[in-house]
Amino acid sequence: MAGNPTWVKWSFGEEDKLSLIKRVDNQIQVENFVGGQWKSGQGESIEVESPYFGDVVAVMKASTQADVDEAVGLAKQAQIGWEATPLKERTQVLFRFRENLLAHLDEMANTVSLESGKTLGESRAGILKGVEVLEFALSLQNLDQGGRMEVSRGVSCEYRRIPKGVVASLTPFNFPAMVPMWTIPIAIVLGNAYIWKPSEKTPITSKWIADLFTKAGLPAGILTVLQGGADTAQAVVGHSDVSTVSFVGSTSIAERVYQQGTAAGKRVLALGGAKNHIVLLPDADLDLCGKGISDSFTGCAGQRCMAASVVLAVGDSQVHIDRIVQRAKSLELGRDMGAIITKQQLQFLHESIEKAEAAGAKILLDGRQATPPADYKGGFWLGPTVLDQVLPESEAARIELFGPIISIIRCQTISEAMQIENSNAYGNACSVFTKTGALAERVIREAKAGMVGVNVGVPVPREPFSFGGIGLSKFGQGEITGEHSLPVWSDLKKVTIKWEAQSDANWMS
Repeated sequence: MAGNPTWVKWSFGEEDKLSLIKRVDNQIQVENFVGGQWKSGQGESIEVESPYFGDVVAVMKASTQADVDEAVGLAKQAQIGWEATPLKERTQVLFRFRENLLAHLDEMANTVSLESGKTLGESRAGILKGVEVLEFALSLQNLDQGGRMEVSRGVSCEYRRIPKGVVASLTPFNFPAMVPMWTIPIAIVLGNAYIWKPSEKTPITSKWIADLFTKAGLPAGILTVLQGGADTAQAVVGHSDVSTVSFVGSTSIAERVYQQGTAAGKRVLALGGAKNHIVLLPDADLDLCGKGISDSFTGCAGQRCMAASVVLAVGDSQVHIDRIVQRAKSLELGRDMGAIITKQQLQFLHESIEKAEAAGAKILLDGRQATPPADYKGGFWLGPTVLDQVLPESEAARIELFGPIISIIRCQTISEAMQIENSNAYGNACSVFTKTGALAERVIREAKAGMVGVNVGVPVPREPFSFGGIGLSKFGQGEITGEHSLPVWSDLKKVTIKWEAQSDANWMS
């Protein structure tokens, strides 16, 4: 396949432990995908480092305003014919893409791990979550039927769903395949042309996705990939022919994208950051909470918006905390946990731990002392870190750190715990660990979060239930997946039809 990064070889041991053999004879050249062709951008050069090694593994040139103008122009032309293609025919492309993707699942997972620092299992899981959204998009040919009704004698009304035209999405580094696959299948099956600006930290996976769509028969211009950084993103969001924009990333950038897009009259859905709380009650099941909470804050090295960030430990929960620490301490870097995305982010996390300790936190488990695998000593590694006796007003309790660090706040009552949770400016996720249904229901009812879990450390809904938070975790209306994502990528045209005069008289006459 075109663009396949064959210079990296992966193999798998008995415990699914990845073993990477690196050949430095060349680096991956990442380009734009415009009008069905790979071509270089005209902007500044950008290097891509692998978190596993700290080495440059890919190079690319950023897309300029001229590159964006050309790409959007070709997408706009292609979209006309794509919209005219019947929905069931558009869906057939997605069926073929799904088969292509599953056939190359391991190779794609390798690429995701190489550039994002994930473990192989995490990369595979992310792709498969994307496949779930793809399968929801496949169902639209049978589910999204609009509706038609005779509203008066001889008069009918109906809905017709129409695409927005040229739409765009800016996706984050932490899920190079999954987050794009939240939006690409739904947007294009509805008849849109899709402009994708991947994170400049993880652009290589876009080569796989674009090539597999081409192999599936997607017409040229319907999927466009534009590489680059902030300037490229601004050019895409600001383009007059881009009608709709989605974004996933930090809250500060999400708000900026929302303001820029809506000021220009665009439809924007921008998902921001999180500071997710877990309410730990004394009656919680030890095994469920030990594994669930530990895996929540250590999965993807804590670099996901659904990671547990704060444990609100109510009453005497010490035995549960000991179990969480025990589980986290057993994890091995490179096998059970991946790397931190950049050296700069690793330094930020180190400084955050130092600040927390200076503010009075007790370090129960210090990830700075963890040892990375021998083959990956040049990478960016931090082990699980557990901070106890954290004050609610401290930075460790309020700021999104985006790493494998969890802060424990001791609470006397569930009311105190919920007051702290409710004071959180974000509103992404909240979970409770308990055996008592009434207490679980109270947390569900009172939590100011868009996604809530009971005895689940990562309460990500499965399709067709949509993903998304509230508060500073989301700007805009609608959801990024599921049924409630359809209004983001389409409009409803309302049609009223009358063919002949009728004898009755009402206001419609």
